[in-house]
Amino acid sequence: MRNKTRNLYKSASAICEGPHSIIADDEFYDAVESGLDKIEEEQELRERIKSGTAVPVTPPPTCPSASHRLWPEIEQVVHQQVAWARLGLGDSGTGWQLFAEDGEMRMYRREEEVDGMVVDPLKAVHIVKGITGHEVCHYFFSPQYRYDWETTLEQMTVLETIADDSCLFLQTHKRIWPASQRDVIFWSHIRHLPNDQDRDGPDIWTVVNHSTEHKDYPANSGKCVRIFLTVCMLCQTRVIPPKEGTPITRDNISCKITYCSVVNPGGWAPASVLRALYKREYPKFLKRFTSYVTNQTKDKPIMF
Repeated sequence: MRNKTRNLYKSASAICEGPHSIIADDEFYDAVESGLDKIEEEQELRERIKSGTAVPVTPPPTCPSASHRLWPEIEQVVHQQVAWARLGLGDSGTGWQLFAEDGEMRMYRREEEVDGMVVDPLKAVHIVKGITGHEVCHYFFSPQYRYDWETTLEQMTVLETIADDSCLFLQTHKRIWPASQRDVIFWSHIRHLPNDQDRDGPDIWTVVNHSTEHKDYPANSGKCVRIFLTVCMLCQTRVIPPKEGTPITRDNISCKITYCSVVNPGGWAPASVLRALYKREYPKFLKRFTSYVTNQTKDKPIMF
């Protein structure tokens, strides 16, 4: 099948996604899967030779965060997303399906479409030993680490530093034929949350990413199709008390991660293909990212 896809690429390289595409769904999937495999191989090679892409400079804040035009939206969306992430599946509506399971990780989705495009909400729960919620959120939020773990990222620009805990990003992702290239503009916010439900319970951190607009970078004005997303990474640190008189080590800590996302791909692609790719890619992403955090922190002091 992949030879057939490569031949199709050579003879019709201008073919792209769309409801009238002549590419069959299975050929579309094979082509995208092959492209993702190639990106993973390139990432592994880059890690071996330690030659990552240079990280763009993060500009300083231009005004107090509370007076920024996006701050009311940040407050509202963060509150909504954290509340939703804390809900159990039974309280988050009906129709949830378990679509991936690996060790402590469970991933659920609810099938939804808007204007013929798949926008399935995703909710994943994972428990990882040896790391804290603060560490997970630190590496998920901070621009300087993103090229290390986001394998499809081609270029990242920090358009604005809203505050030390909030940035506005423009990201362009590598094109994976026959799909069009994608970009996304979103604000990202990291926050330490009070545990109102249990003051002696686990420490809670979150990162929320949410699409927004920027006058200098209008959507779908160039070669890229604009993605629209909302993502929440909610992390709870659990500590097993060590023996009396001994310090807390990484053997005593674990992190419960709740990852929620809704992604509108912005352009047409076969629903069956997108759902098959989600089933393949979401578990790999969460395992890859948490393994990255584990490797980055294993020889460092614990960041509570």
